[in-house]
Amino acid sequence: RQFGLVGSSPGMLEVFRKIKTYSVSDAAVLVTGETGTGKELIARALHEQSMRRRGPFVAVNCSAISDELLESELFGHEKGAFTGALKMHRGRFERADGGTIFLDEIGDMPPATQVKLLRVLETGRIERVGSEQEVPVDVRVVCATNVPLEEAVGKGVFRS
Repeated sequence: RQFGLVGSSPGMLEVFRKIKTYSVSDAAVLVTGETGTGKELIARALHEQSMRRRGPFVAVNCSAISDELLESELFGHEKGAFTGALKMHRGRFERADGGTIFLDEIGDMPPATQVKLLRVLETGRIERVGSEQEVPVDVRVVCATNVPLEEAVGKGVFRS
């Protein structure tokens, strides 16, 4: 038993080794596996073993939020940015500042949102919907998918 996970198979021992290895880094991580295999548990273990453990752990299931709302949910929006935006909304990236954001089922993320995610990974800044101002965020990104991303890239539904 390690990191709140149980297992002694060679596969689980490799998972434990990778958690130790990647928890000391701030690099983005992609966890792959079938639905129900504990990808979020691995993401939480990475967070709990990292220097960010005192910061928030914010989980987002990208397939559970409609394409239209996902961008606003992740990056926030300004008051009046769209119908129903009655006040400014801090997105999940801002709420995860100083900690880790876990993007589950990233293979279901719409291409336009993928572009904005890439920008965050490259610059450490987000732009709320309806704003032209960038907001710095200090966030480690851990993503998970049950979709073979190489195939999705080949089909043009996921950016490389």
